[in-house]
Amino acid sequence: MATRREFLAAAGAGAAMAAPASKAQVKAGITTNTRGGWESDVFLSFREAHEVGYRWVESFIHYFVDYWEKPHELKKRMDDIGVRFVTISNGGPLETHFEDPARHGKLVEDHLKLGRFIRNFGCTHLKINLGPRRPTGTTPEDLGHMSAVLNRLGAGLRAEGIRLAIHAHMWNQFENRREIDYVLGHTDPKDVGFVLDTGHITMAGIDPVELTKKLGHRIAEFHMKDTKPENRGGAKARIERPDMIKDPPFFPLGHGGVDFPAIKQHLDSIAWKGFLTVELDSSPFRPPKESARMSLGYLKKTLALPEESFRF
Repeated sequence: MATRREFLAAAGAGAAMAAPASKAQVKAGITTNTRGGWESDVFLSFREAHEVGYRWVESFIHYFVDYWEKPHELKKRMDDIGVRFVTISNGGPLETHFEDPARHGKLVEDHLKLGRFIRNFGCTHLKINLGPRRPTGTTPEDLGHMSAVLNRLGAGLRAEGIRLAIHAHMWNQFENRREIDYVLGHTDPKDVGFVLDTGHITMAGIDPVELTKKLGHRIAEFHMKDTKPENRGGAKARIERPDMIKDPPFFPLGHGGVDFPAIKQHLDSIAWKGFLTVELDSSPFRPPKESARMSLGYLKKTLALPEESFRF
């Protein structure tokens, strides 16, 4: 006859087997500055994204400089279209030379202003790029300066209720594994999160599945773009910036270069929470609206995102 201890142990094991697997809590969005039809009219891109089925959109601050002092007017335009912001990224006209300590005062001021601006729209994280890459690349000294100001900026944004999330991007100052490891190793996780761009990470020679597993909850958002099948697991050689219309390195989801099901499986296993934001830098072979539709279909059919992922 089983003892009480054996009975309870068996019951606990049975409950564990019966317990459902953890699931990621994701919202699905789209970055809409796609060259090939959306880059010149941000509100057209929002309307067409909404028509496809997206409700969360992401863009860059240069489209909205006329709304710095009147965010309520921008919010009304968004409400009329039926979309909300994932976040609004930095870029011109903001200071983005994170490697230059002489510019750090202006840089922090600009980005705190942006953080307060996006808070008007319910955004909870600020995705940023770290500025253009110099021909000589990024030095160890640069990385030290970048890490110092990111800690400072992240702490300031956290005080405003916004999480800083840095985006590794080919051809920028923050691009490859050496740079990612250094900066994330020299910044405070509570102040500096990460945006994992599956396309840029792959083309930088990194396996986005492995990086997802390493960074886990430090990732605030994914930019979801695919690459050529031969680049799966990380491109074997770095490419210089190509012509995005004549020779695009990034494609709608399902092209074969990124193992999205493996990424989603891991996110489910750790009950990750955040945005999966479709992004396509250019759409030369079809209108951006159709490329956006292809990626949305992949999210629903292959990754099996539930309908609530596409709602507010």
